[in-house]
Amino acid sequence: LKSGIDILVGTPGRIKDHIQNSKLALSSVKHVVLDEVDHMLDMGFAEQVEEILGSSYKKGSTNNPQTLLFSATCPRWVYDVAKKYMRDEYEQIDLIGKKTQRTATTVEHLAIQCRSSQRAGVLGDIIQVYSGSRGRTIVFCETKKEANELAMNASLKQDAQSLHGDIPQKQREITLKGFRNGVFEVLIATNVAARGLDIPEVDLVIQCSPPK
Repeated sequence: LKSGIDILVGTPGRIKDHIQNSKLALSSVKHVVLDEVDHMLDMGFAEQVEEILGSSYKKGSTNNPQTLLFSATCPRWVYDVAKKYMRDEYEQIDLIGKKTQRTATTVEHLAIQCRSSQRAGVLGDIIQVYSGSRGRTIVFCETKKEANELAMNASLKQDAQSLHGDIPQKQREITLKGFRNGVFEVLIATNVAARGLDIPEVDLVIQCSPPK
């Protein structure tokens, strides 16, 4: 930062820290990209984003940065908030459009009802049937405790590891690398793994309960 950079990639909290400590000035920024914009402009981050971009945007100015917003989901409120940062003639690129079938037609969807006490056993069977002994599976849980318990449950015949917010970032990266490289077959995760992961050739994704 001291010697000058062309591109800065960061989380709102960390960028805000550097601005407040006078280590970063954004007055001459030419391009702004918000990834997962529905998340960035949601309650938790909106105030920080607003504060960060305040020095770069002037109302009605023609010199405001070029702004690019990306998201897999864009509720109507996102467009309303986004107008603060976009010129009147902004372009909207929608790769889904009015299609009702938004999931790949090659993917089969199943719902299976079972008691919570039977869940681990049922999961073990489902993974065996649909993913086999060497296929890759991601299991999503609601809580960190549930992820840890399932990862250690004997009903899962394949090697499994958990991924959640209590695991240090460095260990998370090691876990993801191992899953990508086939070191273990089953990744049991909370929603920390729900966005932005590029893992090829996953055979099976299981939601332990309807996602909230």
